[in-house]
Amino acid sequence: MKALAIKSLKDLKAVRQEIETRARLAADAEAARLAAAAKARAEKELFSRTVGPVKALPARHLPGNPGHRASLPPAQPAPIPVQQQRDELAVMREAISDEFDVESLLDTDEALSFRRPGMGPDVVRKLRRGGWSIQGQLDLHGLRREDAREALAQFVKDAHKTGWRCVRVVHGKGLGSPGKTPVLKGKVQSWLIQKQEVLAFVQARPAEGGAGALVVLLAQG
Repeated sequence: MKALAIKSLKDLKAVRQEIETRARLAADAEAARLAAAAKARAEKELFSRTVGPVKALPARHLPGNPGHRASLPPAQPAPIPVQQQRDELAVMREAISDEFDVESLLDTDEALSFRRPGMGPDVVRKLRRGGWSIQGQLDLHGLRREDAREALAQFVKDAHKTGWRCVRVVHGKGLGSPGKTPVLKGKVQSWLIQKQEVLAFVQARPAEGGAGALVVLLAQG
C-alpha cells in the first residue's frame, strides 16, 4: 500500500478517511467472495442430491481415445431372422400339397369354378360377372412348379393381410408346355383350394385372361 504523507491535522483526517474507505472496500470484497463460495457449494450440493452419487470414469490413454472418454462398444446390426424365414417357408410348402385331389371339388364345365362349403352359388355368379374389382395380380408365367407354389402361397398371404378381396392369378394356357398340356393350371387350382383364405375362384373372362387365369375371392382379413 502506498505510504500517505501527513503534514497537518487536515492531512491526518484525510488519511483516516482513506484507511476507512479501503477497509470498507476490502470487507465488501471479502463478503462478496464468501457469498460466491456459498452459492457454489449450494449449487454443487443441489446437483449431487438431484443426480445421486457420481462415479468418475477411469482414464484411458489409448490411440483415438485421449483423456477421460468413455469407451462404448459399437452398435450391433439387427439379427436377420433366418430361421424364422425358413420355418415360414416350410409351413407354406406343407400347407399346399401337390397330392391334393382337386377334381372332386371343382365344377369342371366351361365355366370352371370353386366355392368353399357354406358359400352360396350367387358368390360364384357375382365373381364371374366382375362384381368385385380386381385389386392385385400374380403372374406365374415362366416359373418352375416349386417356385410357382411358393410365390402363390406368399401372394395369397400378403393379399389377405393387406385386406384385398379379389385378385387375379395368371397361370397361362400351357401352350408352351410339352404336349401343350396346361400342367401349372391344374396345380394352381389345387393350391388355391388348400388355402383357407380362398373363398372361391372362377376362370377369368376373356378380357381378363380367359382360360389362362383365375379370378380369386379372398376372405376378409
